Amino acid sequence: MKMKSAIPQYSITLFTIKWIGVSAIVGLLVGVASAFFLKSLEIVTHLRETNPWLLLLLPAGGFVVGLIYYLYGQNVESGNNLIIDRINLPKGVIPIKMAPLVLFGTIATHLFGGSAGREGTAVQMGGAIADQFGPIFKFKKRDRKLLLISGVAAGFSSVFNTPLAGAIFGLEVFLMGKITYEAILPAFLAAISANYFCEIFSEPHLFNVHHTHYHISEVPELNAVNILLIVVAGLIFGLAGMGFSRLTKFFGTKFKKHIKYPPLRPVIGGAILIVLALTFDGQRYLGLGVPVIKSSFEQQEVAYAFLIKLIFTSLTLGAGFKGGEVTPLFFIGATLGSALSLVIDLPTGLLAGAGFVAVFSSAANTPITTIFMGIELFGHEAGVYIALACVVAYLFSGHTGIYSSQIISSAKHAALLRQSGKNIGKL
Repeated sequence: MKMKSAIPQYSITLFTIKWIGVSAIVGLLVGVASAFFLKSLEIVTHLRETNPWLLLLLPAGGFVVGLIYYLYGQNVESGNNLIIDRINLPKGVIPIKMAPLVLFGTIATHLFGGSAGREGTAVQMGGAIADQFGPIFKFKKRDRKLLLISGVAAGFSSVFNTPLAGAIFGLEVFLMGKITYEAILPAFLAAISANYFCEIFSEPHLFNVHHTHYHISEVPELNAVNILLIVVAGLIFGLAGMGFSRLTKFFGTKFKKHIKYPPLRPVIGGAILIVLALTFDGQRYLGLGVPVIKSSFEQQEVAYAFLIKLIFTSLTLGAGFKGGEVTPLFFIGATLGSALSLVIDLPTGLLAGAGFVAVFSSAANTPITTIFMGIELFGHEAGVYIALACVVAYLFSGHTGIYSSQIISSAKHAALLRQSGKNIGKL
């Protein structure tokens, strides 16, 4: 009996040792890649802000990116969705070219003024880098799935400085309504490792990168009225996330339908974006928009700011420019929450913080990730408000989302049970 009971512990010990080693390697490589990426973003953002005329080159930059992907990157163009597909059904190794292609494409998008984020790039780099070790270590399908999840967790963790949320994101993102606990150790090890190495390489004597810090200055007493108010806000955040997902898909579908030559799609999209930027004080809404996000925590934002960013980003990504969705979703949520403080009697900073994570929760279908992220970024004092906003937003976005390859493992509501097991991109 003692021998038999010891056997599982022996296997678990070997599993743990193996993934400590693998996750450290993945974390190191992804953490360094993220630090380099963040520094590159910092440089090109400064160039764009000090040289506004670069916006006029957006169509040309889009054409170059589109042409490169058309000639060399068609098999990796689906980006995050390719990684989610491979996690759900492991087969051929993700080409390593995904990492440099998405890095170049995202840097070009931000240099010339596209409205995009950084999470997609970090996740794609993390997934592509991690997947190269599958053949090296002769991993079978099950271990390769864990490897991909660890790469995703490492990329997300290191780019946002949120190791706990990064780990949960890797476990939660590919199946709506389910967390894959079998990968919990590799995901946490890789996320913590990547964040650690990114922090090291962000030191002044290396890349000198700074992660953005946010602060909620006032958290009110938790009572029945305030709970009801945050639930109402969460409902609105959920609809905003759903609107973003649907509009991005709408633009993508229209561009593909009416412009058959892919490199021309970002040319037309870039030209439209220039007109919009010149009309609506575009400097506020181009790129990541971090200064506007930060200010929305301190002062009430105009009511239409979230909508302009939503349109700018949906158009940018729908036209084929490269970059992530998450930081623009932070912008949309933070500015929407800030504006809602005019009619919802909660502090501006609290609503901005709740919107920051809740709109992302609704669009990515990752409520647990965003609860952890809110606590990591804003502190545990606002945790209950953050959690309620994220959960309600997740529910009210329905079966829509920015990751079309997500599979519905557990329906959000009994009325949607018939959609269980389906791919949200095909609904």
